[in-house]
Amino acid sequence: MNAPMNDFLPLRRIDHVEFYVGNAKQSSVYYAQAFGFLNTAYRGFETGDRERASYVMEQGRIRFVLTAGTTADSPIAQHAYRHGDGVAIIAIEVPDAAEAYEVTTARGAQGVIEPTSEEDAHGVFRYSAIQSFGDTLIKFVQRDEYDGVFAPGFKARAVPRQERHEGVGLVEIDHIVGNVEKGMMDYWVDFFARIMGFSQLVHFDDRDISTEYSALMSKVMQDGTGRIKFPINEPAEGRRRSQIQEYLDYYGGPGVQHVAMLTGDILKTVRELRNRGVEFLHVPETYYEELSDRVGPIDEPIDELAELGILVDRDDEGYLLQIFTKAVEDRPTVFFEIIQRRGSRGFGVGNFKALFEALEREQAIRGNL
Repeated sequence: MNAPMNDFLPLRRIDHVEFYVGNAKQSSVYYAQAFGFLNTAYRGFETGDRERASYVMEQGRIRFVLTAGTTADSPIAQHAYRHGDGVAIIAIEVPDAAEAYEVTTARGAQGVIEPTSEEDAHGVFRYSAIQSFGDTLIKFVQRDEYDGVFAPGFKARAVPRQERHEGVGLVEIDHIVGNVEKGMMDYWVDFFARIMGFSQLVHFDDRDISTEYSALMSKVMQDGTGRIKFPINEPAEGRRRSQIQEYLDYYGGPGVQHVAMLTGDILKTVRELRNRGVEFLHVPETYYEELSDRVGPIDEPIDELAELGILVDRDDEGYLLQIFTKAVEDRPTVFFEIIQRRGSRGFGVGNFKALFEALEREQAIRGNL
């Protein structure tokens, strides 16, 4: 049953996603060179922070923050040790960070960062945070009184002329997917409904997402505006270890599996990403043999989609195109989705089987299937 939408917690947008990593400087170069992000701000020793180094990476309306601890006993360094590089914080912009904290904790959320204000010459930056699945925090960010580069403590980075570019065409975050333990999906669905006023957009079970070997269950939660979407996955019974269980084993528990990023021209974006060295999951040529019959007329040439390995799915509102990178860490955990929407608001249910089989081929190569 779908939870009713509620406006007791007004949310504006995904403000940023913060990754805790082993080496933020090297990670910033990777996201710049491979994915076309620009490093716009920095915090670290040179700015007076002795505990961490952070690089703000931006493209379109997407903002990633890459943070590393600078001492072995740092909670940030410990997070990276336990999980590998991964998403530690999902930050959501709100009109009032203190009220967001009070409302969510009153409804049962575990508070982690009480309402806090930081001030510099650019104004007042306010935030708070609650606990989500695993070690992932949901941070409420209030920017109405702040016009600095990112937040107090950060120094703007003047991008050299030779580094300035428009990126690869990534424009904003479409959705963020979380993996949780078997039997816990409904718990977190209830969390987002009860604590944050989200509603259930769609439910996929093991009949929708399964292969000969493994399966998963998934429910998609979204806020009242439909701008913030969190699919939640859990493993289902299968003959072998599913990709969700592999993630849980190597990440060391629940966490963010992938971030989906929108583009207005997926053919151009994927070509550029491939030229920059980004590796994508392989899709067999047989997938494209009956694509026209399955999805109907589309604007993109099928031979180009097949060349790049881009998947297509259609629903009542239109169609979408999507592609998934291989894991971008040494562990088989975090990856990215590139998606273009041509009217469809779905998640590519018609592609689940092809995607799952592609992931299983990678698992088999690793010896983890």
